[in-house]
Amino acid sequence: MAYTIALGGDHAGYTYKKEIIAYLETQGHKTIDCGPFSEASVDYPDFSHPVAEAVETGKATFGILICGSGNGVCMTANKHQHIRAGLCWTPEIAMLTRQHNNANVLCLPARFIPIEEAIACVKMFVETAFEGGRHEGRVNKIACA
Repeated sequence: MAYTIALGGDHAGYTYKKEIIAYLETQGHKTIDCGPFSEASVDYPDFSHPVAEAVETGKATFGILICGSGNGVCMTANKHQHIRAGLCWTPEIAMLTRQHNNANVLCLPARFIPIEEAIACVKMFVETAFEGGRHEGRVNKIACA
């Protein structure tokens, strides 16, 4: 199944973002590049919020955020009421964040995993469905409102 996926991050994630966009497009997915558009130093919230908003409003099915540690973009995205962003550094964790947590934003730590591992995480995240069942009630308790 092809999805629309919004991507963003900061200067540390810029190169990975470009490579992940290329990968996703070869897989038939549509991408929305929310920036940044160079390796110049930027503030990750300026690019994380647009990705989260694209997912919240339905412009994108999923979001992918990439920064040095993955933490800043993850914290920012999770400020949005309908976002469940997960920081993943292996394909197995990416699979579980979809299966058990119904995550809709994948956050990646560019300074701590090679690009091949990042792409493997993206592949697993996009291809894994939420299991529902016993996880449904837990996920429904995440939101504050």
